[in-house]
Amino acid sequence: MDINALIQNIAVAALPVIFAITLHEAAHGYAARHFGDPTAWQLGRISLNPLRHIDPVGTVLIPAAILLFSGGSFLFGYAKPVPVDFTRLRNPKKDMFWVAAAGPAANLFMACCWALLLKLAWEMPGNMFTLPLTEMSKIGIIVNCVLMVLNLLPLPPLDGGRIAVSLLPHRLAWQFAKLERWGFPILLLLLFTGILGDVMNPLVTLVARAIESIFGLY
Repeated sequence: MDINALIQNIAVAALPVIFAITLHEAAHGYAARHFGDPTAWQLGRISLNPLRHIDPVGTVLIPAAILLFSGGSFLFGYAKPVPVDFTRLRNPKKDMFWVAAAGPAANLFMACCWALLLKLAWEMPGNMFTLPLTEMSKIGIIVNCVLMVLNLLPLPPLDGGRIAVSLLPHRLAWQFAKLERWGFPILLLLLFTGILGDVMNPLVTLVARAIESIFGLY
């Protein structure tokens, strides 16, 4: 991939990637406030403004570097986590489910929005914006599907791990929650051994194909 094509890929991918990462975090904040924890709201983190959630390293440098070194075939990044004090929730164990699920739900919603934009791009007369919108929409669908599936993996501190903690009986939940300090090293191990890709790829494909089917993207 030449440098001009790479720059074009980064420019097209920037908007869907930034919104996928940052609105995922904002959704956690909205849900936490709804269920009684105003921490994120008090810190000004309940916002649809991506600038409030962007981490210079995780949201900009890492995705750009991965896109560069993978030749445009892979993307990964993160935003500043929204602070949630689960002890301030009205029913901490029960409400943890909804706060954790809000992020992946936001990614599913965004994937559907990008699918709708892709459908519109295909339907409207061709112009100078048709191709960029088409490519941006395709990236938006995949990125949001990847983030949703990744975060639903039952590994603390991922959202799926917190969902599992909220559903398990108290004794098992307490034991399972202790894995949180090892969660990121375990995730990196799964990533570099290829196990993470083997688990995620079929699930991401399944979700993406389901969305494409719903919106008639054949």
